[in-house]
Amino acid sequence: MWWAGTSPPGLFRSEDNGMTWESVTGWNEHPMYPEWCPGAGTPDGELLAQVSICTSDPRHMYLCTSSGGVFETTDQCKTWAPLNKGVLANFMPDPYPEFGQDAHQIAVHPANNNRIYQQNHCGIYRIDRPGDTWVRIGDNMPPEIGDIGFSVVLNPRDDDMAWVWPMDGTDIWPRTSPGGKPAAYVTRDGGNSWERQGNGFPAEQGWFTVKRQAFVGDGRDPVGLYIGTTGGEIWSSIDEGENWREIARHLPEIYSLNAVTVG
Repeated sequence: MWWAGTSPPGLFRSEDNGMTWESVTGWNEHPMYPEWCPGAGTPDGELLAQVSICTSDPRHMYLCTSSGGVFETTDQCKTWAPLNKGVLANFMPDPYPEFGQDAHQIAVHPANNNRIYQQNHCGIYRIDRPGDTWVRIGDNMPPEIGDIGFSVVLNPRDDDMAWVWPMDGTDIWPRTSPGGKPAAYVTRDGGNSWERQGNGFPAEQGWFTVKRQAFVGDGRDPVGLYIGTTGGEIWSSIDEGENWREIARHLPEIYSLNAVTVG
């Protein structure tokens, strides 16, 4: 089964490899939809940016939206509920609302579906289900770097290990690397601490960032990492972020990237 999220935030599915699509009425016609998706949105428009399906139970799914935050279903889209407790929305009258957050990306760990990471408009978070409250693990990032960004990538064999790509999170939001010094950051302890991984990137004047679907891992051991930048370059690391090299340039701004293991 294929799933597609749209802008405005609609949800659709196909059971014939994309030849035909049907509306997921449990979401699109939910009584709370007008409040969850009120029409306001980010500069890119109001988005249903991600559909995440649990490997342990395909009926258990999560959605990321730019106007309502994260939503959960445990019965394959028949019913939905917001899952945003503990997540800041500093642009709302109530900074910790039930819904209204801007969830950039979540990552459900494939071997432990109870552990979920989130890169939000207002920081990096982790939740351990069946708990219902997110913890802002981005508070442990270096303060001069901050925890604003679009992407989060997991090590499929270690639920404590995750990578993020921080960007300048000042009020202007230039969508560039902090100080023009691009780097990934990795945690090996579930977000309690973070380490910079910038070897190979420009030491200065690297004025680019990475969008929400443009930072991926290949699942190999060690994990290969790949980023596509707003400047049109693709960079790769074959040693879990310790070293990076540019493998393509002069492309348009990259919005999405995928890694496929061959052989």
